[in-house]
Amino acid sequence: MHTARSRVLLTRHLASSRPVARIPSTRTHLLLRRTTATTPPPASSSTQPLAPPRSPVSKKWRNFLQFLGRATLITIFGGSAVFYYLSQRDKHPGTQLPFDPEKKTLVVLGSGWGATSLLTTLDTTDYNVVVISPKNFFLFTPLLPSVAVGTLNSRSIIQPTRYITRHKARTVSVIEAEATDVDPENKTVTFIDNSEIKGATSSRTIQYDYLVYAVGAETQTFNIPGVKEHAVFMKELHDAERFQRGFMDCVETAAFPGQSPEEIDRLLHMVVVGGGPTGVEVSGELHDFLEDDLKHWYPELAGRIRITLVEALPSVLPMFSRQLIDYTESTFKESKIDILTKTMVKEVKEKSVVLQMPDKSIKEVPCGLVVWAAGNKGRKITQDLMAKLPETQTNRRGLTVDDHLRLKGADGVFAIGDCTATSYAPTAQVASQQGAYLARVLHQLAKKDSIEQRLKKLEEIQVEDPAEKEKLEKEAKLLQSQLAKVKPRAFQYSHQGSLAYIGSERAIADLPFMNGNVATGGVATYLFWRSAYLSTLFSLRNRTLVATDWLKVRLFGRDVSRE
Repeated sequence: MHTARSRVLLTRHLASSRPVARIPSTRTHLLLRRTTATTPPPASSSTQPLAPPRSPVSKKWRNFLQFLGRATLITIFGGSAVFYYLSQRDKHPGTQLPFDPEKKTLVVLGSGWGATSLLTTLDTTDYNVVVISPKNFFLFTPLLPSVAVGTLNSRSIIQPTRYITRHKARTVSVIEAEATDVDPENKTVTFIDNSEIKGATSSRTIQYDYLVYAVGAETQTFNIPGVKEHAVFMKELHDAERFQRGFMDCVETAAFPGQSPEEIDRLLHMVVVGGGPTGVEVSGELHDFLEDDLKHWYPELAGRIRITLVEALPSVLPMFSRQLIDYTESTFKESKIDILTKTMVKEVKEKSVVLQMPDKSIKEVPCGLVVWAAGNKGRKITQDLMAKLPETQTNRRGLTVDDHLRLKGADGVFAIGDCTATSYAPTAQVASQQGAYLARVLHQLAKKDSIEQRLKKLEEIQVEDPAEKEKLEKEAKLLQSQLAKVKPRAFQYSHQGSLAYIGSERAIADLPFMNGNVATGGVATYLFWRSAYLSTLFSLRNRTLVATDWLKVRLFGRDVSRE
């Protein structure tokens, strides 16, 4: 019994020592629920602390970046769409009006600056237009020195003539042929097929009502011995390609084993004759080729390449200001390009050039290549045309025209560009403005011809009714009044400035501003030079190709392989 009682007492003691769970009242239970709902649970060791709220500055920056990204995407996609649309529009021209037998025939000889500017501006609904040229493309000549050293591809600076004429309102006939004779009395042009593959007919003669004579000029050699045989010109596309092959041939021949030091120095000496923009730009482009590329691929020869610029006048670039001339000469001195002014070429030999120095002494200079960029002269067809008009065409420099670019001594013939002898310099800028001006003149002539034809028809009409007769007389007076107003203004050249690249990513510019000129040179002018030439190119295709070539040369350099 004692044991049983002890167990009972022990059980009661344990029960009294445990905590008693109490059931809370209704009010206490509601307070507990509110506290549980509003108080967050304690953070465990695996739970990250909450990030602090973003400041207004970071929020604005994030919004700006989002806006910038969206604007960039819209610009890229929008610009690509516009570029694609413009390229496809140029690639797929629309339908054209056919030849109209009632319209007069306008014949254009040439496809240079003057002729291309004329075709671009001309309203072809006024005439039946025929273009005759030995080249079926327009050549952007200011960038020809860049092609000569491989900075640009030759195809990037030419524009097919049919590209221009195919986008005109009326069909334009383009004939790749060389004009051999112009008969101003009978108003005919004779031309021949001078291509390698000839058809059954190789000569034709066509009639014209109006003739635009824009055949340009050829390189002036001044009858100096050896120039035609041994010098490389810089006027046509094949000249630049020939120089590129010849220059790389000289470099590779100099690298041939066993050449003497004297022979290597001769092969690597390049002589540029002519201190105008073409000669200066060829020298500058050659220097860039040497510094940017040849030093990497021909390290043993690059230091021995020499460039000499020869000019007969007292200074290079006589059309620029004295300040820019001095800047060019100092830049060439830094680039180690020798300038020989007041120096005349007496003979060009196969392996040397004979010079008359300023002191009248004669010096024979060994060289590997001679580049001739020393002036223009009239073509044979121009000389033949002048011979047919001996009373009015007496200027040896070229054809004489009046203030409206009409050829003196010939009816219905206009002459523009380098084939003429005017007070303006024979530059692309002058020829381009002459072509655009002549397109406006021809439009006025078409308007005049239309009015005269209408007047002639009115004179032939016979009416007896006084009212009808009075009506015709009023119409005739109105047409005569309109005819009197058709008086084209004389041509006036507006100089837009002169640009030239002098190498080392520097250019010079002499630009008109207000009543004076702004002369500038340097890297910024070089960027302006590039942008100006890009905007002057005639088509989106050319601009794209030239810009792509510049980018490729910047990334990969010029090609040093030789075909």
